[in-house]
Amino acid sequence: MNPWLPVGGLVAVLLAAPLALSEFQIVLLNYIGLASIVALGLVLLTGIAGLMSFGQAAFVGVAAYTSAVLTTQYNMSPWLTLPVALVLTGTLALAIGAITLRLSGHYLPLGTIAWGIAIFYLFGNLEILGKYSGVAGIPSINLFGLELGGARELYYLIWLMTIGASIAVRNLLDSRSGRAIRALKNRVTMAESFGIDTARMKIVIFLYAALLAALSGWLYAHFLRYVSPQPFNLNSGIDYLFMAVIGGSGAVWGAVLGASILTLLKEWLKDLLPYLMPQSGNYETVVFGFMVVLFLHRTREGVIPYLTRLMPRKDKPRPSLEVAALPRRAQPEAGGTLLSIDQASKSFGALQAVSNVSFEMRSDEILAVIGPNGAGKSTLFNLVSGVLPVSSGRISFLDQRIDRMTGREAARLGIVRTFQHVNLMKNMSVLENVALGAHLRSSSGVVASSLRLERAEEARIMAEAARQLDRIGLGDRLHDPAGTLPLGAQRLIEIARALAADPVLLLLDEPAAGLRHLEKKALAALLNDLRKSGVSILLVEHDMEFVMGLVDRVIVLNFGQKIAEGTPREVQSNPAVIDAYLGGIE
Repeated sequence: MNPWLPVGGLVAVLLAAPLALSEFQIVLLNYIGLASIVALGLVLLTGIAGLMSFGQAAFVGVAAYTSAVLTTQYNMSPWLTLPVALVLTGTLALAIGAITLRLSGHYLPLGTIAWGIAIFYLFGNLEILGKYSGVAGIPSINLFGLELGGARELYYLIWLMTIGASIAVRNLLDSRSGRAIRALKNRVTMAESFGIDTARMKIVIFLYAALLAALSGWLYAHFLRYVSPQPFNLNSGIDYLFMAVIGGSGAVWGAVLGASILTLLKEWLKDLLPYLMPQSGNYETVVFGFMVVLFLHRTREGVIPYLTRLMPRKDKPRPSLEVAALPRRAQPEAGGTLLSIDQASKSFGALQAVSNVSFEMRSDEILAVIGPNGAGKSTLFNLVSGVLPVSSGRISFLDQRIDRMTGREAARLGIVRTFQHVNLMKNMSVLENVALGAHLRSSSGVVASSLRLERAEEARIMAEAARQLDRIGLGDRLHDPAGTLPLGAQRLIEIARALAADPVLLLLDEPAAGLRHLEKKALAALLNDLRKSGVSILLVEHDMEFVMGLVDRVIVLNFGQKIAEGTPREVQSNPAVIDAYLGGIE
């Protein structure tokens, strides 16, 4: 299905709605639009990035109160209060995010509950905000001489901003920044290894969601023309989260659908239940809770993903390869020292995972690190790639110390890796997974992506990803979800993603695991071609036949210590290696 078809249908319905609906129904639609804008931020923050927040209603309140106070007490135009409200809300979000986003697990949502409650009580206790009585007499918005004083008059502005915000978020997710945002959810180590500043990206998304909430709050203040603390309490924050989850927390248009379902469901229950239960009581809240649980039980990923699965899948076109190539790194001169490891050690408490390991690697070779299980190979990889710092010793890359660098800093130098356990975004397409590897070879940001100003750069990224997939033989699976491919193919996708980063040093952690015989031969040919193009390769592998027929030299580890180094023939005949693998022969 064309992704823009629902947009066109929604626009057509919304344009015709005021001609056919009553005043009350228009008011409901306005509430749905306002809630959709807030829920959009939660789709981005919680559904895509995996950062749970119950405090978005507080940001709505900050913007609403800002505009209310400035217009009623300082006679500012509503249009002038909008940038002030956005700046104030954004500043507050940056301050809160810098502290709250350092939390993880259940502490993060608890933190958002805490500051959400604090801001709510602040609204009710400040004299300038009217305490719990609120601020009344807020002026209406004037647009080109037309006063938008009623629900019908403001309807088109609310929905214009709702659809505009939805398109901006959709544009953002279909971009370099969008792929980085998706990687924040359970893939932080992988994201950092391709140069994504995950800490900064979390704050940016937190700010983005807060600004969407602020836009909704500004519209809310001039729609009701009265602001009090009650609509910005914790219950409202929970409702916004429900809207995002029920509509589809990973789907942009799920925000609109979720807001529609919950708003209309609440109104329907208020009208229906008094006929079924004449006695007084908030029974609609009880029934509403049961119905929300039913929604979550039947459509766990949300209504939009559920409906999408029922629709026929439309094949996407291949990216055009007739675009300018992305910039390439200058490769070091062949034969020089590329990587130098000097007495590197890493301990975890009393466990010495790597102990005083030393070796050098040239810039034109394929070097293997082998050893029995638990020998310290993956830990050594993590030291080189910046995932872990050394406990002692020194690691240098092109004469620059990297033993205290982060994975992101190592990636900027051209050190790129794959993982022992496949580390892909399973729900993203094969093409998008590989495109993530080219993150550092482009520069477009969140604003340009939202406004779709980076299409030329995005075309170059996608062309690069397609070239690398053609290179590994998966050019016919570009748009398949990566998680649907067999394990061997997923390992090849990881290699293609690493190649898209244009590496100087390629670290391959068990690249042949899960591959069939012919696939291993093709991989060996690919790695030899890479070496000829100037890429140096350091690999960990258990398949000795694959290793010995490919590499120039071998380093053997056992219990965290280097026990042998040399050519494949020399290592195979080394008694210490035979003893480590076979336990010795009497």
